[in-house]
Amino acid sequence: MEEKVLKAIQDDYPDDFAWCYGCGRLNEDGYHLRTGWMGENTITIFNPRPANIGMPGFVYGGLIASLIDCHGTGSASLYLHRKNGNEVGDGVNPPRFVTGSLKVDFLHPTPVGEQLKAIGTVEEIHPKKYKVYTEVFAGEKLVVTGEVAAVLMPKTFRKEE
Repeated sequence: MEEKVLKAIQDDYPDDFAWCYGCGRLNEDGYHLRTGWMGENTITIFNPRPANIGMPGFVYGGLIASLIDCHGTGSASLYLHRKNGNEVGDGVNPPRFVTGSLKVDFLHPTPVGEQLKAIGTVEEIHPKKYKVYTEVFAGEKLVVTGEVAAVLMPKTFRKEE
């Protein structure tokens, strides 16, 4: 049985910030990664398609880096949104984060055809900066670990209103 994230922070991003190739719901060509809560951890689930190969039978490493990247910024958004007294779907725009740094460690080749689960733990290191530790599983096997330093999106990224 394939799992799904039912309530994702990306569903609440304003339209101006919903175009990311990895997690933007409005990007027709993107991956549409969705990050939600799994207890005290965060989760993003992705089902690689046959076209997502780096070599026959294995997922392209850049896609996995994108999974960790978007999972990290989405996790930081979830965490701060909850810290601010809000939850996904409550009608309040969540905070938006960008990537300050991204670290990926490939432990094993990641097979195409297995559902990927990114499980994250968030650590606040500053009111505007969070570190998200991620483990990516292909089925039950831990295949990749990663770390994102997520930074609250600067106002210079926003359209003038």
